[in-house]
Amino acid sequence: MFGECHAHVIMDGINYKKAVKRHEQGPDEVIVRKCLETYQRAGVTFVRDGGDALGVSHLAKRLAPEYGIDYRTPVFAIHKNGHYGGIVGRGFDDLKEYHALVKEAGRQGADFIKIMTTGLLDFNNHGMVTGTPLEKEEVREMVHIAHEEGFAVMSHTNGVYGAQAAIEAGVDSLEHGNYMDDETIAMLADSHTVWVPTLVTVRNLMGCGRYDDTVLQPIIESGETSLRRAFHKKARVALGSDAGAYRVMHGTGIRDEYRAFLEILGDTPDTDRWIREGEEEIRRRFCRR
Repeated sequence: MFGECHAHVIMDGINYKKAVKRHEQGPDEVIVRKCLETYQRAGVTFVRDGGDALGVSHLAKRLAPEYGIDYRTPVFAIHKNGHYGGIVGRGFDDLKEYHALVKEAGRQGADFIKIMTTGLLDFNNHGMVTGTPLEKEEVREMVHIAHEEGFAVMSHTNGVYGAQAAIEAGVDSLEHGNYMDDETIAMLADSHTVWVPTLVTVRNLMGCGRYDDTVLQPIIESGETSLRRAFHKKARVALGSDAGAYRVMHGTGIRDEYRAFLEILGDTPDTDRWIREGEEEIRRRFCRR
């Protein structure tokens, strides 16, 4: 079984607000253990979390060895105040504050740093991303600071501008990466960045009624095209489902993501080898140096 390279233990795949509320008075160990048991039953022995603001992934990391799981976490993600990211972390106003948060994450036992450089998909405007992306220069400095402190960088990023800025800055992994064009995929292939597409965050919404399927289908097709281009250009790519997101369940989300890869690329030894090489890169890089 493949590892899960993008998960959020604080979320439950059903109702984000209710899931978070259960941990507001402190991480609920019973819930965290149930989640780890789910991964154990699924045969998943590696999980890379995207962090949260309440210490839930930190607790999961501490408990995970009891379940035979290598659990990596940034403890909390870091976002610029006024931009997307409060859902999973802590904010900064300037790079001095950002640097202080990087150091704080290290003191709390972070394995890597996660940054938020853009918003989410805008389901009302195909091809668009919510909010304003961070400027390239700022992203470059954020990555530099984290690397200087001995951390790999996981970057929540969507859109052409955001993806190119993150790749140029040298992020170690690009999460989501929706709407990348040919030029951006070529940049990805020429870089050391590993792309974690999280395809099922949209694919699993089909038929649920939250969004019209005619809105979802073009996004799904765009992701499929990007994955094929990345495969043919031999970019680094790894499996991560964003487990905990709506309709992406812990333990089964990664199976859904793997199935999506096979549907798009074919069930071949080359596909399998490509995915495994990407995960090996994630495992190798995303630990405190």
